[in-house]
Amino acid sequence: MNLTPEEREVGRDNYYDAVTQFNETTRRGFLQQVILAGGATAAGLGALYFGYDIPRRPVRIGIIGTGDEGNVLIGALNPYYVEVAAICDIRPSSVYRAFNGDWATPNTIKVRPGLNNVYGWSSEEEARKHVKVTSEIDDILDDPSIQGVIIALPLHLHAPVAVKAMLKGKHVLVEKLMAHNVAQCKWMGRVSEATKKLCSTGHQRHYSILYDNAVNLIRWGLLGQIHHIRAQWHRGNLPGSDTWAMPIPGGESYVDTKGESRINDPIVDQILAMQNDLLTSAGRERDQLLKRLEQWQAWDRDKTIDPTRYGYESIDFAGRNRSAIEELVRWRIWERTGGGLMAELGSHQLDAASIFISAMSKDKVHPLTVHAVGGRHIFPEDRDADDHVYCMFEFPGPSYSPDFKVGYRDVIRNFPDKGIQGYDENPERKVVVSYSSINGNGFGGYGEVVMGTKGTLVLDTEKEVMIYPGSSTSTRAGVRKERGGSAALDTSASGDTGPAKTAESSGPVSRGYKEEIEHWAWCIASGDWSNQPRCNPKVALADAVIALTTKLAIANNKRPNGSGYIPFDEAWFDLASDAVPELLTDPNGPSMQSEKANLGVPGYIS
Repeated sequence: MNLTPEEREVGRDNYYDAVTQFNETTRRGFLQQVILAGGATAAGLGALYFGYDIPRRPVRIGIIGTGDEGNVLIGALNPYYVEVAAICDIRPSSVYRAFNGDWATPNTIKVRPGLNNVYGWSSEEEARKHVKVTSEIDDILDDPSIQGVIIALPLHLHAPVAVKAMLKGKHVLVEKLMAHNVAQCKWMGRVSEATKKLCSTGHQRHYSILYDNAVNLIRWGLLGQIHHIRAQWHRGNLPGSDTWAMPIPGGESYVDTKGESRINDPIVDQILAMQNDLLTSAGRERDQLLKRLEQWQAWDRDKTIDPTRYGYESIDFAGRNRSAIEELVRWRIWERTGGGLMAELGSHQLDAASIFISAMSKDKVHPLTVHAVGGRHIFPEDRDADDHVYCMFEFPGPSYSPDFKVGYRDVIRNFPDKGIQGYDENPERKVVVSYSSINGNGFGGYGEVVMGTKGTLVLDTEKEVMIYPGSSTSTRAGVRKERGGSAALDTSASGDTGPAKTAESSGPVSRGYKEEIEHWAWCIASGDWSNQPRCNPKVALADAVIALTTKLAIANNKRPNGSGYIPFDEAWFDLASDAVPELLTDPNGPSMQSEKANLGVPGYIS
């Protein structure tokens, strides 16, 4: 995050030194030995690190929603763990990409390679002999041979489909955010418990080996007392070039300077341009161009579907007709279907912050307060979601105690071997987390900076971890053990080996998608309810409460005499409690009672 190449190299070396120094006490050390011994088999590195294994036979699954995120998850599938029996999507373009991959750019085909590539099928025709294709969700949920479903639909559909799936006997892995409101999240958790069907949420950092190792470094005391975390997700999206506002199949109408109605259709324009380019292309270039052309032609076929049949709405908005297909294609920028920046981006990074803060606790630590502002600062009235958000959170520190009776003793009791001494119980002992997500300027990209009294940990784009002593980014530093078992940065140690570097040499560092699916499949196959996904309903609920309460704070700040400050209520994080934050700002908002009816939860589940 805005570091020079030299500063990055120093941070990387420090990280590898830290891992190497402690590898006799960590799973990372075990992982390093396995890699060096050539023991990374079909089970995958995640299995060796997190402690799961290949099921005796692959779990049969259906994938509901094969758009951008659904296709990322398809690219992360391990055939030894899951067998895709069916896919469901209403858009021809999504079905095409599900099989053939996303050829929009050289990078998209790497992260969305398609089912043909994952399972080794020669063509979509061959693949369809193994995979049923449908546009009706019930076709998958009513198939008794399917054990679990991956749900990667727009946010407003997460809870309805997940609840229905569990009631029909399917295990669930749902993309983040868990649901559209907190009441829906709680019902998902309660239905999971009542039906004994697993419900995992796709906050993939819980399965990132890099993030888990960062937690270990914090537990060893390498950073000292954590007191501040800075996180950001900045994007260069501008009006007219927004990745969340893709061209609409069938085009958009506008009135020209002569007052005549016309249609602007970038998809058709691009198809014509590619057909023209084919006349002068040859070899590999021509093959790739043909694949791109087929993908854009499938995208153009999306104009043949009727989104209203699937619940999407056409409304009057800002003096124009916002069509149902626009809501479908651009669902992230509409509050009814999406959750904006906090749900799509902020939830990931606030989850990461709470993971780091929780390193010294056996339970996930919840924030105390949030103060947030935001708005639609640079985009025209083509959406009702914010394009800028700025948030400040207060979390309890390791010795925080508002009544001077708990906190410090809990830390010592939970981690007696960590050498955490010298803390006084103190209601001012807090960790402040700042977060911003903006459009219009991508400076700094995305990542987290964890600041402690002994050092700084930088995590960049989920792929790179760097460590610096104190506030320095220019000093070469290794690691030494101190008396009492804690650790400190030491400029005398050196070395550039370590399991992270060894793993990196064998391919891209995993962001955790692959491991979250593998572990979910292993949990299903084990048949043991005690084997729960790492991001189970209790954990995922906490992430949703943070993101959704922040959205409420931003919305409330826009009201006359409103405030962007909200204290968190612990009852919001409790699956068994009916308390939800939405009722703070709207007494008629989504409650446990109203959502129970909306989701069709049976009366015997309370």
